[in-house]
Amino acid sequence: MAEDEISRRDFVKVTVGALVGGIVGAAIGSAGMRAALPPTIVTKTKTETETETKTKTKTETKTVEVKPWLPEKWDEEHEVVVIGTGFAGLAAAIEAHNAGAEVLVIEKTPAPGGNSAINGGCIAAAGSDRQKELGIKDSPELMYKDMLKAGLGLNYPELARTVAEKSWEATKWTMEYLGVEYCPKLVHLGGHSVARSFVTKVGTGWGIVSKELDKCKELGIPIRTECKLTRIIREKPKSGRVLGIEVEEKGKTKYLRVKKAVVLATGGFAADVKYRMTQDPRLTEKIPTTNKPTATADGLLPALAAGANPVQLSWIQLGPWASPDEPGLGGCVYFVVSTRPYGFHVDPATGRRFVNELGSRKEIADALFAVGHVCIHISDEYGFSKIPSGWMKFVEERLKDGSIRKFDTIEELASFYKINLDGLKAELERYNSLVKKGIDEDFGKPIPKDAKPLKPPFYADRLWPKVHHCMGGVQINTKAQVIDTQGNVIPGLYAAGEATGGVHGACRLGSCAIADCLVFGRIAGKNAAAETPC
Repeated sequence: MAEDEISRRDFVKVTVGALVGGIVGAAIGSAGMRAALPPTIVTKTKTETETETKTKTKTETKTVEVKPWLPEKWDEEHEVVVIGTGFAGLAAAIEAHNAGAEVLVIEKTPAPGGNSAINGGCIAAAGSDRQKELGIKDSPELMYKDMLKAGLGLNYPELARTVAEKSWEATKWTMEYLGVEYCPKLVHLGGHSVARSFVTKVGTGWGIVSKELDKCKELGIPIRTECKLTRIIREKPKSGRVLGIEVEEKGKTKYLRVKKAVVLATGGFAADVKYRMTQDPRLTEKIPTTNKPTATADGLLPALAAGANPVQLSWIQLGPWASPDEPGLGGCVYFVVSTRPYGFHVDPATGRRFVNELGSRKEIADALFAVGHVCIHISDEYGFSKIPSGWMKFVEERLKDGSIRKFDTIEELASFYKINLDGLKAELERYNSLVKKGIDEDFGKPIPKDAKPLKPPFYADRLWPKVHHCMGGVQINTKAQVIDTQGNVIPGLYAAGEATGGVHGACRLGSCAIADCLVFGRIAGKNAAAETPC
C-alpha cells in the first residue's frame, strides 16, 4: 500500500511538471504568440532515480529570450542592399559590385531615377581640366571655402572638404567610366567664386542617371521597383549590427536579410509638406516645390527609428530662381542661373536692384521674402547667349509659353511687368556703369571679366522661391557610415546624398548636390562591400 501511494505521488509530480513545461513550450513555439511575448522563463523538470523505491525531482531554470523585432523568417538574403536609384544610390551599387559584393537595388516608385532624373544636370568640379583650358584658376580649397561660406559655417568641415577634394575625380568618373557627355561651357553659379560647374548635354540629371542605369544593366545589378523601405532591422531595436530590412513590395511585406551592409540613398523630403512643416512651419502647402511628389520623408524616418542621429533637418533650401508662372522646377531656372552673371534682379515697386544676384540661394531667397512680392530678372541678348546648349531647349519652351519674354525696349519691359519706369531706367544706367568699372559697388556681385553693359533687346521673367533641397538628414562620417545619437557608428548602415546632413550646412551651393551624391555614393558602395559578412 505504501509503495502504491509513493508511486501515485511521484506520478502526479512528473505529470504536472510535464504539463507545465508543455504549456510554456507550446506558447513559445507558437508563431502567433511570438510578437507579444517578453523574454520568457521556462521551467524544465527531470526525474532521477536514487533507489528502487525513491525518486528525487531536480528543477533547472533557463531564460529563453524572444526577440519580437526580428522576423519569424527572412524571405531573401543579399550581401549589400542599396535603397534608392538616384545619383548616390546607383553610384553606390556600381562601386559595391565592382568591389566584389552581390548587390540588390530597391526603388519605391515604378521607375528608377528619383529626383535626380529631373535635376538640372549641373555638377561642380574644382580644378578641372576644362577650367585649366579656359584659364580659370580654381582649387578644391577654394570650393571648400565657398561651401562653408554659403553654409554659414554649419557644415561638418570634414564632409564638405571630402566633397570638394573629390569633386573633379567624381566628374571624371562620370565621363570616363560612365560615358556622360557635358556641354563645353562652364557655368558660374551663385555663391561660387569662379565658373566650375559642368552641365550635361541633355540638360538634366538624366544625362548621368541614364548612364548609371546602363552600367548597372551591363554589370548585372538587379533593380527592383515598387519596393519601399519600411523598417531597418538591427540586432536589438536600436543597437547592434544592422541585420536586414523590412520592405513593402507591391502590397506585400517582405524581410530581406543583408549580410554586409545597407546603403540609404533615399533623397530628401522637399515635397513632404506635413513633415517639412514639422521642421519649418513656414513651408506650408502654399509654397510649391521643384521636386517630384515622391520626395518624402519615408526613407528618412525608418533610419531615425533605428537610432540614426538627425542632423540639421530644419535647414530646408528654397530655389530663388524659380518662377511662379510654371509648375515644378521648370525651365525658367536655366534662363536665370545662366544669365544672372550678366544681368540683374529688380523690385518692380521701385525698379531698383535689391541683392547680389550671385549670392547664395539663401541670401537671394531671404532678400525676395524681405521684398515681399514677385520680382523680375532681366538680361539681354549677350547674356542670353551664355545659356548652355543642354539647357537652351527648356528656355525656348518657356519663351513660347510666355514664362520668359523678350522686349525690344526697356519701356516695353517695364510696362508689361508694371515696373517703376524711372527707377528701372536709373538702375540700368547705374548697373552698366558698374559693369564698365568691373566692380559692383552696390551689392558686391562679382562682375565677370567678359561682362558687357546691357542693351536692347532684353529678356525677363518673374521670380519667386520654391522649396528645393533638404540640407538635413542622417549623420555620417567620411566613410559614409551612419552615426547614432550617442556618436557611434551603426554597424552595417551607410548613407549618401540628400538623405544625409552636415555636408552643406545652412545652404547648399548650386551644382554641389551631384558632387555630394557621387562622392559619398561611391565611398558608401566601396565600404559596404568591404564589410565582413554576418
